Amino acid sequence: MSKRELETDVLKEAVRRLEWTFETFERVYLSFSAGKDSTVMLHLAIDVARRMQKRFGVLLIDLEAQYGYTMEHAEAMIAECRDVADPYWVALPLHLRNAVSQYQPFWMCWDPDAKESWVRNPPKIAITDESHFPFFRRGMEFEEFVPMFGEWYAEGKSCACLVGIRSDESLNRWRTITSKTKVRHSDKCYTTRLSDDLYNVYPIYDWRTEDIWTYHGRNPDKRSNKLYDVMYQAGLTVAQMRICQPYGDDQRRGLWLFHLIEPQTWSKVVARVNGANGGALYIQESGNINGYRKIAKPKGHTWESYTKLLLSSLPPETSKHYAIKFRKFIEWWMLRGYEGGIPDEAPLELEAEKIAPSWRRMCKCVLRNDFWCKGLSFTQQKSHAYSAYIEMRKRKDRESQNAFFVD
Repeated sequence: MSKRELETDVLKEAVRRLEWTFETFERVYLSFSAGKDSTVMLHLAIDVARRMQKRFGVLLIDLEAQYGYTMEHAEAMIAECRDVADPYWVALPLHLRNAVSQYQPFWMCWDPDAKESWVRNPPKIAITDESHFPFFRRGMEFEEFVPMFGEWYAEGKSCACLVGIRSDESLNRWRTITSKTKVRHSDKCYTTRLSDDLYNVYPIYDWRTEDIWTYHGRNPDKRSNKLYDVMYQAGLTVAQMRICQPYGDDQRRGLWLFHLIEPQTWSKVVARVNGANGGALYIQESGNINGYRKIAKPKGHTWESYTKLLLSSLPPETSKHYAIKFRKFIEWWMLRGYEGGIPDEAPLELEAEKIAPSWRRMCKCVLRNDFWCKGLSFTQQKSHAYSAYIEMRKRKDRESQNAFFVD
């Protein structure tokens, strides 16, 4: 699907989409991270809700290891929208990725057993009681919590979750909007059905980064997260600014910023998970230390033997995880023209395009701590519980469809 220019502007269209959402759904809530996109979306939703005399929920999932700037901004925004919004500031123990350590590949925010090492304490407004939500269990995945919260919040009514994704940010987000297989509401491309009457709505999907900052420039009275100003002063481009939990596969490249921007937070971020300090020191480096760009095998080794040496140095569970992925990778390619086995290396341009297998590609996965082996074209797997939840939703959909035809 190609882009199509409209005879209007993105601000007017976003407002129209929000108006349609409040008119169409019985329940509406907004997913708020306190980042630049969700901040603008919250400002717009506040204005529309006040004008239409509507109320909506605001879901903020607090992942603990976050900048003080961001949390101060979040608290101020929540206080600002109290007249039209009901906040759900969630500070519960969730299972998260730690991409800076081979020895602790995951961590749990707000882990009650690690309270003495928390990066910060949750605000008074936060929901910290694990029994607050009937569906919650300690250590559940972020990806599990989000749809289950939506169904809980909907209370059996038609419900919309306002999400601040923009299609210009990544190919996956562009596909989310343009997919012809997803179920939409009223054939609106900016909607995606999650289950029954629960939908995601993307009011600012066609905004560019420049539009976000243009909005703030033209509306100086609208609060923004000052962390972005400090990041700009630190030399980051607008495309490099991220505020997610710092230990993720993509976010770890910004770990070094903590000691510049918030040194008081940095010491706690380092102490919170295994490998944070090393990750901050070396994540920008090229070569074997992180597996980026050009890597070299030790003298006397092939890429295959070096990969196996690296696997033998890992914790048993981590080594087993990679071995299973590598076996699947090898078997897949052996059925597609490599019956005699995987070559030690292939032309670099073919490896970069992921159209030729090699042991060097597998070696890079280990050096990069690419736990999900995305460099081998694997995708991040869903948790067992989340997969069971999705299967349950599909089963209910089939049952509903069958009941419809029977009637």
